[in-house]
Amino acid sequence: MEFRCRLGTPAGELVDGVYTAESEAQLRREFEEKGLLLLSVRPAGVLATLVPGLVSRRRVRTRDFLEFCQELATLLKAGMPLVQSLDLLRRDVADPAFKPIISNVYERVKAGAQLSDAFDEHGELVPRMFTASLIAGERSGNLETVIRRYVAYARLIGAVRRRTLSALLYPAVLMCLAAVVVGIIVLWLVPEFSRFYDSFGAELPLMTRIILALANGVQTYLPFIAVGIVSLGIIGWTALKRPAERRRLDHVLLGLPMIGAIARKFATSQMARTLATLLGGGIPLVQALDVASRSVSNRFVAGELHHIAERVREGQGLSATMRDHGVFPDVAVKMTEVGESTGSLQDMLNSLADFYDEDLETSLERFVALVEPVLLILLGLVIAALLLALYLPLFQLSSVVK
Repeated sequence: MEFRCRLGTPAGELVDGVYTAESEAQLRREFEEKGLLLLSVRPAGVLATLVPGLVSRRRVRTRDFLEFCQELATLLKAGMPLVQSLDLLRRDVADPAFKPIISNVYERVKAGAQLSDAFDEHGELVPRMFTASLIAGERSGNLETVIRRYVAYARLIGAVRRRTLSALLYPAVLMCLAAVVVGIIVLWLVPEFSRFYDSFGAELPLMTRIILALANGVQTYLPFIAVGIVSLGIIGWTALKRPAERRRLDHVLLGLPMIGAIARKFATSQMARTLATLLGGGIPLVQALDVASRSVSNRFVAGELHHIAERVREGQGLSATMRDHGVFPDVAVKMTEVGESTGSLQDMLNSLADFYDEDLETSLERFVALVEPVLLILLGLVIAALLLALYLPLFQLSSVVK
């Protein structure tokens, strides 16, 4: 595999070039043996050049990562040393994004580094929640238990996310179906009727003329419309990569009817589950809040949670700070307050996460039950209006022919 690298020499010079190695970890090791400092590295090739970071910065698939964690915990429980366990597992990794990470982690741990530090070097490619769990396991001396706790946490969060997506799948399919049906009518059926009616040379009803003009406009400017849609998609995708724009969009999402309530419940469940898992592993509250702020998918809630962590670091209470920011539901604030006053914050946060998981499922069912008939009615009205506009002149055929 070829890598494009920038190196620093002992003389202080910068060298750019393309080098071949089986993995990034092996390449780093070879440069270290030669006394060279590796400043940057990325896969070489046409795709990597056109889209920098597409290959090297792809996040590890959750399924592969959880399988690795489960196998690592099993090997550690069987009494196998950590270095040997990593060496055994890295040979079976098939994911091209995950294999160099595991190889690099193995080399770092073999050289004497902590497992958490080795994974933390890979930044956002590895979940922050996992590296924080490893720190807790290394402090307590029970790494295997902490890894299993992380696997259970990730599966719970994944199950909630899958239920959410599956509930929203049917409305999305209906919207796509509506777009396809309307597109077929406008691009294929309407032109046929247009040619048929043109042969009569009579004035058509206003509704029919509007539909025919719209269809002709779409056909005439279809390439420009397609380019515009693609351009808007690229601009939107690029904007969402910016933290400020993503945060603004997530803030707007929280204010939408019904959808905002669902998004707020999901973010609250994520926050509570993450905090409970980290506190159970022995991580201090302030550090747990920092990790949770990186784990919550809603960037606006994550930013507010970061501010909450700063105020808790200054000595303020968690529930009082949550109430002041107003981003979490009142139920979450009250249950957190009870957990703080009774000294059972971890258990209360777990109960809070379970409560919102159930409430989220109920809200999703109610949302889908309401959206499905509304979408069907709208789809029926649009298609009925189009067909009525096309067939209306047939009802007046005698006057049109005359």
